Amino acid sequence: MELQTNNNMKFLSLEPFVPSGSNFESSKQLFAALGFNINWDAGDFTGFEKDGCKFILQKYDVKAFAENFMLSVGIDNADEFYKEVKEKQLIEKFGIRMNKPVDQPYGREVNIIDIAGVCWHFVQPL
Repeated sequence: MELQTNNNMKFLSLEPFVPSGSNFESSKQLFAALGFNINWDAGDFTGFEKDGCKFILQKYDVKAFAENFMLSVGIDNADEFYKEVKEKQLIEKFGIRMNKPVDQPYGREVNIIDIAGVCWHFVQPL
């Protein structure tokens, strides 16, 4: 079955709602430390942006959901990104997990498991 699409419709952006886990304020601090800017703050929802990459941090704590949620963020240099996160000591400060850069079929990748358990794939394309 082929789905019909409206070719006149233009999609402008994609901004996922990302769960914060149990500590919303610490999650906000983590993403600021990773280099995201706060565009707006509406209490239980905060809009983050860096270089056109946007997401909405939601005060939401459902562990099973967070641990099955993944995002991919394109970056220009995985090794430099890894080095910067290590130098800022974000693993120690926020209790996050991070893997060393590895080559994948789609690019060089650094994985971060954030405070809530969300897996962020920071990928330098091939």
